[in-house]
Amino acid sequence: MKIIDLSKPIQYNQDDPWFMKVKIKHKPHRKARWLLRLLGLPFRLFPHNFQGWADDTIVKMGVHSTTHIDAPWHYSPTCEGKPSKTIDQVPLEWCFGEGIVVDMNHKPDFEAITINDIKQFLNKEQLEISPDMIVLIKTGRDKFNGTKDFYKVGTGMSKEATEWLIDQGVKVMGIDSWGWDLPLPYMIKKAKERNDAEYFWEAHLVGRDKEYCHMEQLVNLEALPYSGFKVAVFPIKIVGASAAPARVVAMIE
Repeated sequence: MKIIDLSKPIQYNQDDPWFMKVKIKHKPHRKARWLLRLLGLPFRLFPHNFQGWADDTIVKMGVHSTTHIDAPWHYSPTCEGKPSKTIDQVPLEWCFGEGIVVDMNHKPDFEAITINDIKQFLNKEQLEISPDMIVLIKTGRDKFNGTKDFYKVGTGMSKEATEWLIDQGVKVMGIDSWGWDLPLPYMIKKAKERNDAEYFWEAHLVGRDKEYCHMEQLVNLEALPYSGFKVAVFPIKIVGASAAPARVVAMIE
């Protein structure tokens, strides 16, 4: 079996915008020696050549700061007339299944991915989307991951295309762009230009009426075939959270 990592490294990056900054404090081995001494173990009873243990503290990291999966709670407090699921309530059965890559590399920045775009790709490659598949949207914009422009560029999913995937029985889908919709600054600008209160975050807000989860900031989708692999995307179990970092991997027999 070949395992392909689809998750970005979690680390401090000076080029990340302030709302994505990650800060981790790495504690050297020698610190643990003094902790043990304070807890009552005499130095003379330390194991031979014991250097202490390393430890690390996540000082700052939003649940949406790195490769993550959004829960229905992220989109709205209710879904389908019921309280939305938080990330710890998302069934693990949703998070493992047959994967399929939908190649949207050709889509230009700021042009939304449509139902027709997806259908044309599937017809060309003679592929089908089945219920419970995990659908990965490849845009190639992970090349901007870690740069100041990452959240400002790229394509994204339309409301209609998101609804269509859910209607095919898909519960989990993901993208290698910063977000699932078109870039945030672009959508703010266009919503104001159009004076349209229904435009902003339209794909995310499908989750008010149809229950689903999506992943953002995937990487390495170019390393995958279009089909013939499984995807695992198990989120950290953070009680009550809107999302969680996940080690997303593809497995090819």
